[in-house]
Amino acid sequence: MSTEILDAGGSTPVAEHAHGVTLSETARDKVRSLLAQEGRDDLRLRIAVQPGGCSGLIYQLFFDERELENDAVANFDGVEVVVDAMSVPYLNGASIDFEDSIQKQGFTIDNPNAAGSCACGDSFG
Repeated sequence: MSTEILDAGGSTPVAEHAHGVTLSETARDKVRSLLAQEGRDDLRLRIAVQPGGCSGLIYQLFFDERELENDAVANFDGVEVVVDAMSVPYLNGASIDFEDSIQKQGFTIDNPNAAGSCACGDSFG
């Protein structure tokens, strides 16, 4: 089930899905562009949390051709975002965006489950 909402800036529509992770229109377009450059249409964007970092968990964001048992998959207008079952509770409500400015270029993850931050930038409560 999908409903359209606006991102935190109030201007970019994003879709909200069962695994609770959203993908902005800007991020979706960047994923499409990257896949086109690689000549691949069989890859999904996978987001996961893994043990490590100063808070005990770090993000992983990568392209993956696999779909594992118990993965939660959401389709954002042709771009699939996959979250493994272990990561779903930690990522519920998180949003993925793409920033392209003079200071930074890359995907960003805004996660309301992060209780605070530390020097490495990864913190969960």
